[in-house]
Amino acid sequence: MRGAGLFSIRWLFAGWLVAGFLTGVAMPSRAAEGGKAPAPPQRKPTQAESYVSVEPMYASILDGSKPVGLLLVEVSMDVPDPELRERAKEYMPILRDAYVRALAAYAANAVRIWRQPDIDDISGRIQKITDFMLRKPGARILMAQTAIRVNQ
Repeated sequence: MRGAGLFSIRWLFAGWLVAGFLTGVAMPSRAAEGGKAPAPPQRKPTQAESYVSVEPMYASILDGSKPVGLLLVEVSMDVPDPELRERAKEYMPILRDAYVRALAAYAANAVRIWRQPDIDDISGRIQKITDFMLRKPGARILMAQTAIRVNQ
């Protein structure tokens, strides 16, 4: 019995080694690329240099403590100042986190599935967050889409 367990562990380890070797052979080496994975292609609806895209954001719509729907908000930024644009791109993870947190609170407290969300209120909140996080005004929020999906 004791030898059979050790034998199966050896086969398992050998299988991992073979799988690792085959994965290493089949995958292209990243050493030639400087160790970085290639960036996915960006969907850019305009050729303007001042355009900065923001990934779509989702937040749960609550009725009490029960999730009843989902709020989708798509925005982008128009940042004519090159220095501020670079800061916006650099701060994008922090900006997006602040946007999602604000949208989650807004969707839980102010959005109802039987009425349209207030686009002016949403864009105003996101604009205030942007100006605060970038430490100066100049990045204009562009609302692309807002939608509600109701749970069945």
